[in-house]
Amino acid sequence: MTDLLLHEVGPRDGLQMERSVVPTDVKESWIRRLMTAGVDIVQVGSFVHPEKVPQMADTDELFRRLVTQKDRTVTLSGLVLNEKGLERGLACGVEMFCMGASASETHSRKNTGMSTDEALRRIIGAARQALAAGVKVQVSVQSAFGCGFEGPIAESRVLDMVGEYLAAGLANISLADTAGHAHPAQVERLYAAVRRLDAAVQCTCHFHNTYGLGMANIFAALRAGATSVETSFAGLGGCPFTKVAAGNVATEDFVHALQRDGLRMDVNLERLIGIARDVAAHFGRDMQGFVHKTGPIPSGGTP
Repeated sequence: MTDLLLHEVGPRDGLQMERSVVPTDVKESWIRRLMTAGVDIVQVGSFVHPEKVPQMADTDELFRRLVTQKDRTVTLSGLVLNEKGLERGLACGVEMFCMGASASETHSRKNTGMSTDEALRRIIGAARQALAAGVKVQVSVQSAFGCGFEGPIAESRVLDMVGEYLAAGLANISLADTAGHAHPAQVERLYAAVRRLDAAVQCTCHFHNTYGLGMANIFAALRAGATSVETSFAGLGGCPFTKVAAGNVATEDFVHALQRDGLRMDVNLERLIGIARDVAAHFGRDMQGFVHKTGPIPSGGTP
């Protein structure tokens, strides 16, 4: 796990469900603090229609502010759902595009208004455009481990979608547990199957903590070869177009777990905890994360 990438998705996945729109200056402050905390990638926002997701209406402006003065070792990512989003992202300086299609027909239509096959075709086309423009791309299979509307998703369907990505030359692939239905044995089995398709694939994991298995699923994915993990400050998050929306694994909780094993000691855990506490104070409610409330176990201590 020495090369494990930490992808902070709080500013996008974490905030998209919040009804109270966070001021742009506050978001920028949180993101800049994340950028100095040692995470590798920060997902700034998504290029979606502002009426559907008002929280993301300032994504273009945030990118313009952030790319002008930043630590070049931190990558700024943005989520796009279609070609129009790609155009907006290219215009304001996105450094890595995240884009995907859902293995669930129901979720796909609620999220994008398209069938899975149409969404997959358009995402592959947009991804190729982004690569041709010299920008990094990560593609995903959403609802890869189950769907709140449809229930179980056939693993063969997920692998077929991964195969389509690989055939298009897209090898940076995330499996997203949009509904939070994943369990560790399933996770290990599916990631191992993906790696059998192409041993060179770069696997990312994204788990929602709907049923309390998020952290266990992350470590299952890592055992099976995932090299990048998406988490959210304070455990915020959830897809507004799934049946039961719930947060992500908290970034500070995951980093705390890593550092208990002596991994990713370069990340400033106290800074991450401070951000999570400020996020909780801003919204004035209890958050899903734990370590920002308990404090970390001191180095050399016992569980």
